[in-house]
Amino acid sequence: MAESKIEGLSVSHTFMPLKNPVSDAKVANGLQTELRGIDLFFVEIFDNYGDQSVGFSYTLRAGGDALFSLGCEIAPSLLGLPSADVQKHWEMLAWRVNSLGVGGLAYQTIAAFDSALWDLKAKKAGLPLAKLIGAHHSGVRVYNSGGQYLQASIDDICLAAKNSVNAGVGGIKMKVGQPNWRKDIERLEALRATIGPNVSLMIDANQQWTRSEALEFCCKVDDLGLTFIEEPLSARDYHGHAALSAKLTTPIATGEMLTSYDEHRALINAGGCSINQVDAPRIGGVTPFLRVKELARQNNIGLAPHFVMEQHLQLVATFENEGWVEHFDWLEPLFTERLEIRDGRMWLPDRPGFGLTPSETMRSNTRSNKRFGATIRDD
Repeated sequence: MAESKIEGLSVSHTFMPLKNPVSDAKVANGLQTELRGIDLFFVEIFDNYGDQSVGFSYTLRAGGDALFSLGCEIAPSLLGLPSADVQKHWEMLAWRVNSLGVGGLAYQTIAAFDSALWDLKAKKAGLPLAKLIGAHHSGVRVYNSGGQYLQASIDDICLAAKNSVNAGVGGIKMKVGQPNWRKDIERLEALRATIGPNVSLMIDANQQWTRSEALEFCCKVDDLGLTFIEEPLSARDYHGHAALSAKLTTPIATGEMLTSYDEHRALINAGGCSINQVDAPRIGGVTPFLRVKELARQNNIGLAPHFVMEQHLQLVATFENEGWVEHFDWLEPLFTERLEIRDGRMWLPDRPGFGLTPSETMRSNTRSNKRFGATIRDD
């Protein structure tokens, strides 16, 4: 049988509005605007056998048009190539955007192509992506972050947490970074009282504090049994995170804002995290994610990727140790399938690839679309 070759691609800029805008610490201090929706860059690929796949990347608040524009420039370079040579194609695309630098917009654009290629490779094998790579778990611990943002009242965060736990989620993460730290403690105590002692509880400062502020607050909560404290310092203050971690019992989690393997290597080499929060779309897709995952394994560091459970479930299931996947329902309407949550875990579907199909909502929310090569069927 002739090998699979890429015959066509469709690239799209899709916008998914949030039902309720959310705010974190950077909004509270005026450096950021509230989040009202997600810009996504979708890539759909089909080969000479008519098999199709889908991958995507995303950006928050700005950059959706830029991802789409760059994607349109580099998409034609994949036409006619063997679909199975995924890592080789990643390197080729990285060189095509080399003048833009390492990481950032360049890699976030590549990520959509890379995830679509991995999806196709797994579909050709008839396997879920985790099984293709080598799964260690059939279910991954899951925590929810969507209901505990700063704009929510104590009653709101407690109700959202209760609903999440009742739905089978195993952990709750709360945003911190109020101008008055006592309000954070009050909210944290109320949340713990709501979910009880057996549900994991995490906090996320979104890079809010200086080193001295972080040490002061983290010491106040270090005896509360938190599963981790996320981003207490600037994302690239690797040595600051390491120094803080050395003074605490609670693990430090960070890495979600980093946009390349090299940055994650610098973070891990500095001892800047006990739990790595690598975000596959931000660092260039599945291919570099697997490299970071191996680096975490070698250094006995935990794994709890940021956002995009739709991709990260498959990837964390390939991690030897127990990891976490972050539950947000924001992107669910963009796909026809739903991921199963029960007993504190999100469970691997048996569908091949990522197991996702773009929905009519994804099509109707698409702002721009361009096709390359042979016509892609919409069925």
